[in-house]
Amino acid sequence: MKVLKHVMGDIAVTKDLLLLLTIGGLYALSIALSNTFVNVYLWKQTGEFADIAIYNLSVVISQPLTFILAGRWAKKMDRVIVLRIGVIFLALFYITVLLLGQNAGQLLVLLGALLGIGFGFYWLAFNVLTFEITEPDTRDFFNGFLGLLTSFAGMIGPIFAGVVISSLESYTGYKIIFGVSLLLFSAAVILSFFLKRRSAKGNFSFMRVFNERKSNSDWLNVLHAHFFQGLREGTFIFVIAVLVFITTGSELAIGTFGLVNSAVSFLVYYLATRLIKPRFRIKAILYAGIMLYVSVVILLFELTFPRLLLYGICISIAYPVLFVPYVSLTYDVIGKAWNAAEMRIEYIVVREVYLNFGRVVSITVFLIAISISNDVQIVPTLLMILGIGHSIIFFFYRKLKIVRAFSEKSVEPVQ
Repeated sequence: MKVLKHVMGDIAVTKDLLLLLTIGGLYALSIALSNTFVNVYLWKQTGEFADIAIYNLSVVISQPLTFILAGRWAKKMDRVIVLRIGVIFLALFYITVLLLGQNAGQLLVLLGALLGIGFGFYWLAFNVLTFEITEPDTRDFFNGFLGLLTSFAGMIGPIFAGVVISSLESYTGYKIIFGVSLLLFSAAVILSFFLKRRSAKGNFSFMRVFNERKSNSDWLNVLHAHFFQGLREGTFIFVIAVLVFITTGSELAIGTFGLVNSAVSFLVYYLATRLIKPRFRIKAILYAGIMLYVSVVILLFELTFPRLLLYGICISIAYPVLFVPYVSLTYDVIGKAWNAAEMRIEYIVVREVYLNFGRVVSITVFLIAISISNDVQIVPTLLMILGIGHSIIFFFYRKLKIVRAFSEKSVEPVQ
C-alpha cells in the first residue's frame, strides 16, 4: 500500500479499492488473452465480416438488457453477488466455445448472448462498486491505475496468446488460451468474497432516472456523449483485429499489435493519471478526441502491418488521455444528480443503455453496408464514418456545469 502511495501520489488507498482494482486487473488479463482472438477464431471458421458482426451485435443487444435486469437484482441483493454472476456467465461463454470447438461459428447468436450477459452483470456491478468505493479525490487514481493494469494486461496477454496459438497445431492453442481465461475468472470470483458486502434498498426506478435527462442538462449531455462513444466502439472493437489477421495471416502479429499498443498505453495512462488535473479535463478530451478521429485516416490507405501498428500507437496515446477525465467527469455528474445515493444503480444502467445503443447502431450500419457491397475495401471508409464518435464527446462535456465552474474559477483574480 505504501508503494502505491509513493508511485501514484498522496491518495487514500483502502482495502476494497485495492481488491476492486485486482479484480479489474484479472478481468482485463483474461479479456486481453482471449477476447480479441475469439473474433479471429470465428473469422477462421466463417471467413465473413457479416458473421463476426452478427456475433458482436448479439453481444451489444444482450448486454444492455442484462444491465436492466442486473440493476433490478442489485437493488434486492448484494452487488458483489451480481459481480460473481457476471464472471460465471463469462466463464460459461469460454466453456461453450471450448465444447463447440470448430462448430462455434454455427452458434454465433448464442455465444454473443452469453458474452453480453456476462458483460452486463459484471460491468453493472463493477461500475456501481467503483462509484461507491471511490471518492472524487480518488477517482482519477482509480481510473488511471485500472488503465495501467489494463494496459499491462494488454501487453502480456495478446503476445502470450499469439505465441501459444501460432506455435501449436490447428486449434489447440486457442483451447489452451480459453482455458487460462477460465482460471483467471475463477480467481476473480474468489477475490470477490473479500469485498465488503454492499446492499441497496428501495425500488428499481429505471424510468424515473431515464426521464431525469429532461430536467438535468448535465445528465442529458453525459448520455449523448456515451451514445457517440458507442458509435465508434461498436465496429472498431472487432474490425481492427480481423484486419490485422487478414493483412498478416498471423495470430502472432495480432499479439505483437497488442503488445506495442498496450506498452504505449501503459506509459500514457501513468502520465495521464498524474498530469491531467480537473481544470485540464475538458482540453484533454478535446485533443484526444481529435487524435482518435484523425488516426482513422491511416486506415484509408493500403493496409500493411506497419500502418496498422502506427494506427494502434496513435489510439494508444489518445485513449488514456480521453478516458481518465471522461470517466471521472461522468461519475462526478452522477454523484451530483438527483437522489444519486439511492439511484446510483439506475444512473449506471441508463448510461450503459445509451452506450450500447450507440454500439447497436454502429454494427447495424456496418452490416447494412457490407450487405450492399461485399468488397472488403469498403471497411476503411465505414471506419472513417463511424470513427467520429469520440471526437463528438467534447461538444457535450464542455457544457457540463462542473467544467464551467472550473473554467470560471481558473480566471478569478487573486485577492
